[in-house]
Amino acid sequence: MTAPGKGILAADESVATMSKRLEEAGVEPTAENRRRYRELLATAPGLADSVSGIIFCDETLRQTFSDGTPFAEAVTALGILPGIKVDTGAKPCPGLPGETVTEGLDGLPERLAEYAEMGAAFAKWRAVFTITAETPTRGAIRANASALARYAAACQAAGIVPIVEPEVLMDGAHNRGRCRDVTAEVHAAVRAEMALLNVDLAGIVLKPNMVLEGSDYSQQTSPERVAEMTVGVLRSWPDDLAGVAFLSGGQSPERATANLEAMQSHRTPWPLTFSFGRALVSPALAAWRGDPDRIADGQAALIDRVAANGAAARLRGELQPV
Repeated sequence: MTAPGKGILAADESVATMSKRLEEAGVEPTAENRRRYRELLATAPGLADSVSGIIFCDETLRQTFSDGTPFAEAVTALGILPGIKVDTGAKPCPGLPGETVTEGLDGLPERLAEYAEMGAAFAKWRAVFTITAETPTRGAIRANASALARYAAACQAAGIVPIVEPEVLMDGAHNRGRCRDVTAEVHAAVRAEMALLNVDLAGIVLKPNMVLEGSDYSQQTSPERVAEMTVGVLRSWPDDLAGVAFLSGGQSPERATANLEAMQSHRTPWPLTFSFGRALVSPALAAWRGDPDRIADGQAALIDRVAANGAAARLRGELQPV
């Protein structure tokens, strides 16, 4: 999953989110069109050169390619690991107005066993934290960290690799220092909760946000500074962590790639790669727009962004100091 120069493609939007994006692109939001779009992504020529795994949602993992081959089986044959998003979304957290806790723990061991039987090699669980003057509170941080740990422990018991995604959102007018401090606090809580449940960090992939200013902040941080501050936070993780695959978090495709490239100049005991969603798939959707004659255009747009990020990740040995 963290092979040199390869990242993870996040194609796991919920049915509601994917339907909305299809509508915005002028495509009827049907189950068949969602299936066609995910097949377009998975079958892009050369995708396996820069992508080690694809995260799907439950609907997609239960669907088949146009030739009748189940998605998990089909992408495995293409040299790509199939993954599954297992959380059921961020819901209002009781007792903490304005904050959320990610749900989906009920029945998780049974669902993981089924997904493993279907061919899923890894899973993903996302927790989100919003920065305001009052949030995130310690209660929200701890509740979500606990859920992430329980999820990770359940995955390892089922023989599935967990991707652990604690995302500090870009929403807001905070500066990069505030993002750094909140991200560090969240990561510390996640490590503590996973230690209590004996989660093996050598068997997880961390999917964190980069340390960025809020989307409403007046000045954009340079890639070099983003890399310096982000890696500074990550250095609290132990050397045996399997790897770090950054989320794009609403950055433009070009900015996410530039920041990923800047990360490679920092020497770390674990690989620093990508697990982008919108920064990879949005150009593909815009190029395809549901037109069967534009499948190749959509795939070319995807490969253009995937190859750029794969190239950025492969710069690691060249940019690191001796």
